[in-house]
Amino acid sequence: MNIAHILEIILSLVAVFTAIVLHEVSHGYVAYRLGDPTAKARGRLSLNPLAHIDPIGTVLVPLVLVVLGSPFLFGWAKPVPINPNYFRNPFRGMLYVAIAGPAINLTLALATTGIGRLALLAVPNSLFGLVERNGAFYRVSAISQSFTANLVHNVFYLLGVFVIINILLAVFNMIPIPPLDGSRVLTYFLPSEGRRVMILLERYGFLILIAFIFLGGLNALFGLMGGIWNGLLGDYWRLIARI
Repeated sequence: MNIAHILEIILSLVAVFTAIVLHEVSHGYVAYRLGDPTAKARGRLSLNPLAHIDPIGTVLVPLVLVVLGSPFLFGWAKPVPINPNYFRNPFRGMLYVAIAGPAINLTLALATTGIGRLALLAVPNSLFGLVERNGAFYRVSAISQSFTANLVHNVFYLLGVFVIINILLAVFNMIPIPPLDGSRVLTYFLPSEGRRVMILLERYGFLILIAFIFLGGLNALFGLMGGIWNGLLGDYWRLIARI
């Protein structure tokens, strides 16, 4: 494992931690604006990653995926404590809180894409041995090993991974299986009996989610998400970042 690969691992973990922390803080912030002081009182509205680290989801899982050479990174932070009893309408309040996490991830992905696309305009093709023909890019010479080329690669690698991680978090969390955010959204639109069923499923939600993953439920989802982030980044960005 060379220094360049180690740096890419570090940048990937930075992207994962940042996306996860902002996801959780957004839940707590919306809950706070709706009248629930629980997250603020427990110091969970902080952007300090140490306040949100889950030893398994924030550290172990991403590291294992990196070591195994996984094509994607994933993880989670400690859930922000929410007390819906503070909300005027608990089900509606939980709907807003649930949407906040995926919404901030989608916003971050789109904003980062815009920033990256603008920055790409300043990157000369020759720096990475690329030429454009009929809208496609081809490598015609060796990639420069200069400080500038390495710096540009690392910047766009970080931005690209950040886009991918945020898309992953936004889409994955909208799966309507407890305790994911999608289950809170679904619960709001269900009749009373359906809501009771979803509440009962909460205790088995993690097991259902694990079964869903091991039975291949994520295959189609990852295919969909891959199409999304490939479209956002584009060929040139992915060639420069080597994603």
